[in-house]
Amino acid sequence: MRNPAAGRGRALRQWQETARKLKESGLAFDEAVTSRPLEAAAIAERESGNYACIVAAGGDGTVHEVVNGLMRAGANASFGVIPLGSGDDFAKLLANDFIFSFLNKKTKAFDVGRIVSGSDVRYFANGMDIGFGAHGARNVALVPRFLTGFGAYLGALALTMLRYPLLRVRLQIDDAPAFEFTTAMTAVMNGSSFGGSFRVCPEAKPDDGLLDLLLVNALGRLEILQLVPKILRGSHAGDPRLRLLRAKRVTIASDDPLLVEADGEIAFQDAKRLEIDLMHVALRVHC
Repeated sequence: MRNPAAGRGRALRQWQETARKLKESGLAFDEAVTSRPLEAAAIAERESGNYACIVAAGGDGTVHEVVNGLMRAGANASFGVIPLGSGDDFAKLLANDFIFSFLNKKTKAFDVGRIVSGSDVRYFANGMDIGFGAHGARNVALVPRFLTGFGAYLGALALTMLRYPLLRVRLQIDDAPAFEFTTAMTAVMNGSSFGGSFRVCPEAKPDDGLLDLLLVNALGRLEILQLVPKILRGSHAGDPRLRLLRAKRVTIASDDPLLVEADGEIAFQDAKRLEIDLMHVALRVHC
């Protein structure tokens, strides 16, 4: 499943070399090139029963779509990743490249996150959030095209600093009593990083049956700037302006509409209630 727009042109530039390596390795494959949003999800869902493995050749958005398609189909096929995006956060969880892991039959069962909002269901491979990160994900599209890779995410961070919401939400973690707080960002992760290099939940494991949470208090611009280098290093545990937690189920509710990103993609634009849980070891991943 190839997204030529991934990585701001990187996927298009590097595909010929990638295809050459696949052919030289002896792998037989069919190629589907996507041209519009959610097309990869539809193809993955339709073809899941026809192939041993479906591969996302692109960025985290391509990963997100293929995983959603596979989960809707019952995940008959295994999942592989050829990282050609800007951030490739999910690919950072994999120990080996796709060709090596496929030829050597190296697979691992990963958890998959699930978000339910009303009648809508979205899955995530790596993580989701509301607040600063979600608005940053939306702002990536506004960053000049010459900024690629981590530079694009820094550009989006700068744009988001100009205007971001402080959200009043009600949060319930597992069966504990719900509580209200105001947050600049709340992230629920299966993996450890998002935005290319932001290690929001550095201890997260994608197969431990637990969601990792980062709850950031209502912070101004200066405090967010102070936190950025800590989160990049993954050294923010213990900072009194945030909390790191683990859970199997999380419910987020708000009186105001919430913008929600999942794996860097905008999953919901006006959700008022999110029920988030984990499908334990639901996806066979070549790693």
